[in-house]
Amino acid sequence: MPIILISILIALLSNYGSVLVFIEPLTFIKIDLNSYQSGYVNFYPLEITYFQNNEWWRLITPMFIHFSITHLVFNCLWIYVIGSKIEQNDGHFTFFSLVIFSAVVSNLAQHFFGGSSLFGGLSGVIYGLLGYCMVIEFEIKEERYDLPPAIYLFMLIWLILGFLGILNLFGFGNVANYAHLGGLISGIIFGMITVYLLIRDINE
Repeated sequence: MPIILISILIALLSNYGSVLVFIEPLTFIKIDLNSYQSGYVNFYPLEITYFQNNEWWRLITPMFIHFSITHLVFNCLWIYVIGSKIEQNDGHFTFFSLVIFSAVVSNLAQHFFGGSSLFGGLSGVIYGLLGYCMVIEFEIKEERYDLPPAIYLFMLIWLILGFLGILNLFGFGNVANYAHLGGLISGIIFGMITVYLLIRDINE
């Protein structure tokens, strides 16, 4: 999958996000690199990043940034397992559209509810894929994607543990909880739209 290859390449070239100059063009909000050289990180306002500089790709590109090998491997594994099943059953276009939609929504959620900070990763997209699969399987009442129910339960528990701060206590670092929640909601919405379109086509 290209999304996995790009994530791996960026992780290696940026030394897992530690080379700020390399990942700055990919961050959700534009960073003042002069401030970083002075020992701190200053984010430009949202309006400057998007409406003045028109850097709209930043709505999506944070998903390619990973901050550790564990972060990278964990996310890429889930993307491969779940994404390949969606591609196989629903096609490349559906998978691609779902990834873009969940990336945008999860990044917006993390920014507006989590504040201006350096965040990244595919986890918001993963929750989007899971939300989508849950809705589709619930509506058609069959295991279309051959995902064990335990996976849904595990990811929901993981989401709750993140908001409770328990993941931080176990050394997982700062978790982008709002990106996870935003991704899940976006996947559910995308799934509901897909079900509606399928029912409409059948009725016609």
